[in-house]
Amino acid sequence: MISSFTVRRVLVAAAVVLSAAACAPEPAAPPAGAGPSCEPGALPTLTAGTLTFGTDQPVYPPWYLDDDPASGKGFESAVAYAIADGLGYPRDKVTWVRVPFNASIQPGPKSYDLNLTEFSITPERAQAVDFSAPYYDVKQAVVALETGPAANAASIAELKTAKLGAQVGTTSYQAIIDQIAPASEPAVFNTNDDAKLALSNGQVDAIVVDLPTAFYITSAELEGAKIVGQLPLGGGTPEQFGAVLDKDSPLTACVSTVIEKLRSDGTLAELERQWLASAETAPELR
Repeated sequence: MISSFTVRRVLVAAAVVLSAAACAPEPAAPPAGAGPSCEPGALPTLTAGTLTFGTDQPVYPPWYLDDDPASGKGFESAVAYAIADGLGYPRDKVTWVRVPFNASIQPGPKSYDLNLTEFSITPERAQAVDFSAPYYDVKQAVVALETGPAANAASIAELKTAKLGAQVGTTSYQAIIDQIAPASEPAVFNTNDDAKLALSNGQVDAIVVDLPTAFYITSAELEGAKIVGQLPLGGGTPEQFGAVLDKDSPLTACVSTVIEKLRSDGTLAELERQWLASAETAPELR
């Protein structure tokens, strides 16, 4: 028979255990925004074991050659495969999809894991998508025909009366508005091909594109075209290209870590030397 003393000891011990449990701290919650481990080749991609890049169609040199993003040729194609390698995805585990430029930066689920199409990082775009760490600092440039009315402009003031144009939705168009502020509304084109055609047909006096594209247009695409000059940095802050990912993508931190490594170890600088012309040969407009 159990004595009343024993029963009391059992009840006291139980009470002590319950009290300790009640006072025990809650398990630590994971840090806010904590992403997945960046274990090589094991990220939570759209297709398990495969990294999917998106880009526009068509795409142009010097960013991509022959409208073939999978070739590894051209600056952004080469950067894409360097990122993939850093994330643990060899070339045979990389696929590409085509998405129109403007659709790529709209809210909503994406058909790619990350997209490289000369997307400048802006606060407005960052409300709808994630951006990686920047992989390229860029300026905008004015391109005109050597025989055209804007060819000899030596300052921004001399461009204010010119008929200017750029691709819709781009920072090139925004640079016209913010940095040149022309007297007439700029012409807007669906693609750079349309803009180049308008320039060659005399529909516009000059177009604005990013500087590497300007070098390629004037050296290989549009006979008799010249770079009038580079536009200054808006507000002194460099315009930078970043990879676009879905908003709050679990991959963003890992992609940014790889890009920062590619910058610090000199890979990005080497790819720039290989694929992009030097900005030092283009005059600056003031």
